[in-house]
Parts: sequence; C-alpha cells; structure tokens
Amino acid sequence: MALFSSKTDTSSGAEMSFLQHLEELRWHLVRSALVIVGIAIAAFTFNDFVFDTVIFGPLQQDFFSYRALCSLGHKIGVGDVMCIVVKTPHLQTLSASEQFFNHMWIAFLCGIILGFPFVLWELWKFIRPALKDKELGPVKVFVVIASILFLIGVCFGYFLLFPMSYNFLVSYQVSSSGIVETNNTFDDYVSLISTMTLVSGIIFEMPVLVYFLTRMTLLTPAFMRKYRKHAMIVILIAAAIITPSPDVTSQMVVALPMYFLYEISIFVSAWTLKKHNIEP
Repeated sequence: MALFSSKTDTSSGAEMSFLQHLEELRWHLVRSALVIVGIAIAAFTFNDFVFDTVIFGPLQQDFFSYRALCSLGHKIGVGDVMCIVVKTPHLQTLSASEQFFNHMWIAFLCGIILGFPFVLWELWKFIRPALKDKELGPVKVFVVIASILFLIGVCFGYFLLFPMSYNFLVSYQVSSSGIVETNNTFDDYVSLISTMTLVSGIIFEMPVLVYFLTRMTLLTPAFMRKYRKHAMIVILIAAAIITPSPDVTSQMVVALPMYFLYEISIFVSAWTLKKHNIEP
C-alpha cells in the first residue's frame, strides 16, 4: 500500500503532493479533535451522571458487577465466596485544584473512549484513496473490529478488572495490628480507574496488533502456540494479583477472557498467513 504515491485528489483526479497529503491529514485530525472535545465538553457538563453513576459506580454495593459475581457464586454452589463487600466510600482531596483537574481529565477520557471509533473512521477515510479495490473491504472491517475490541476492553476493565483490583487494594493490610489505615484519595482513585480501563482497552487490541505483526512477518502462529503455556502462566499470575480472593472461580472470571483473547490472536495470525500467502 503506497500511501503517498497512489493517493489522488478526488476532485481533479491528479496525484496529490506531499503538502496536500499533510493538509488533508490535518483536517482529518482537526475533525477527530473536535469530536473528542465536543464529547469531553458534554461529559464535563453532565458531571453528576459521569461521576455519581459511572466513576463512583464501583463504590456502591449494588454495582452491577458485584451483584452478578455474587449471583454467579451462588449458582455454581460456592456460596458467598465471590461476593464482594464494599467498604464505605470516602475519598479525600489533598489540594484545592484536585477535584477540578480530575473533572477535566475524566471529561477528556470520556472524549477519547467514546470518540475512538470516529477517530478510526477518519483514519480510514484518509487512507481509503490509497487502497486498491480488493483492500477496501478488509480495512473497513479493521475499523469496525478495532472499535468493538477497544470498547469491549474498556468495559472489561471497568466492570471486572477495576472493581476487583480496587476492593482488594483498599482492603489490603500489611499487618493485623491495624496501625496502618488506608485513606484513599480522589486523585488515586481516578488515576487507578482511568489507567485500568484505558490499558484494558489497549490490551484488547491484541488481535489487531497480531494481524499487523504477522503481515510484517514479525510474528507467526507457530511462535504463539509454542509459548502458549508461558502465556497461560502470565495470565493466571495477573488474574491472581487482580482478584480480591484466593478462590479459583474468581480468578477464572478474569483469566478466561484474557486467555480467549490470546487464542483469538493465534487464529488471526494463522488466518493472515493463509489469506496473504505469507511464508512463516
């Protein structure tokens, strides 16, 4: 795909110069930025819903994930093992500007997450004229799949990873004497929930990354199958750290989706080799 050599001006049919490419890219970036800023402004305005319902949702005992995990535990016969009891939420602020700047950051984060599909669509529109007819379909599918995977990853981080990790960390005690008391700050809470949701969204882009690495012959399904056991160990260790209780069921709730993602990536890598006739 020759991005700068085959792309033409749709109005005249003439080949575009490098500066024309930069000008067109600038407008794609401007539109993407406007959408992100627009969503961020809306999120900043509806701060009661964004914070009380979304951001502070995992601090409430009736949060969906806690009810679902507790119900699952009862259905599979392990009783209250998977039920999470949330500590009374008290978040401190240690500076006068902490609430304002975190308000701005969360609003911007909403813009990034909700505007991500539009950003990918603008990227698609930018590279579309440089693609051959047979490449148009796969790239359009890539935009859709990448958007869906990112949003699923964000939901996975928000509904599973963060609630489990946060309740484990805020309840952790280095000793039974009670000398050390955890008084969590608003800044730490916002930093943890935003980091885990974003990182989870990026991690769920693994199949997309594997696709491109396979296209560049930097990764093969044989390599991923060879180190499958190592990947399983890493996933189980991560699940053990994330989950708040030592029972296997809670760990599997986190580990299974991550391992399923790894297996999908192997399939994507094998499909890419076959589709594009790449020698492993």
